[in-house]
Amino acid sequence: MAVQFNLIPHPATPPGDPPFKVWATVDYAAAFGATATANIWFGIGAPAQRFVIPEGEPHRADDLWQTTCFEAFLRTADSAEYREWNFAPNGQWAAYDFSAYREKSGDAEIASAPYVRMEDNFTWWTLGATFALEAGVHWQLGLSAILEEKDGTKSYWAIAHPEGDKPDFHDPACFAARLA
Repeated sequence: MAVQFNLIPHPATPPGDPPFKVWATVDYAAAFGATATANIWFGIGAPAQRFVIPEGEPHRADDLWQTTCFEAFLRTADSAEYREWNFAPNGQWAAYDFSAYREKSGDAEIASAPYVRMEDNFTWWTLGATFALEAGVHWQLGLSAILEEKDGTKSYWAIAHPEGDKPDFHDPACFAARLA
C-alpha cells in the first residue's frame, strides 16, 4: 500500500517565486525471504526546467546534496544507527551508514544499486527510487529534498524539521514516517 507525505520547506530556506508543492509517495512491499523493496516517488509541482538538474551517468557518487538531490533516511525505532540514501535526477546515488547522529560509519554495503529515474511532465516532475532493504522491520523514515533553482535559490524540504536556524535532515525529529 502506498502512502503519501507532503514535504515542507525549512523556514530559513523558502523556495523561489512562484512557490510550489513537494510530496513523496512510498510503497513498501515485502519480497521473498529477508529482503523487501522500497519504492519512493518524489513529486515537485513546478517545471523541471526551473531547477538545476545535474548531468552525468548513473553511478555511485558523493556530495550529491550540493545541488538538486532527494534523500531517504531509515532506522529502526530501538537504534541510533541509520542509513542515508541520496538520489540525483541523473541516476547517481549514494548510501551511507551512521552509527549515531552524524557519526558516519562509511559507505553502506549494497548488494545491488538502486533504480533511480526521473519523469518530466512539463508542468511538474518526479524522481523515483527503488531499493532493497531488510524485510520484517518496522522502519522509521525521513524523506527530504534539496532543490536548487536556476536563479540560485536553494530550498530544503522534509516531512518534519527540528527547531533551529538551519535544516538538519539527520536530526531524529526528521524520522517522522513509519514503514511496517
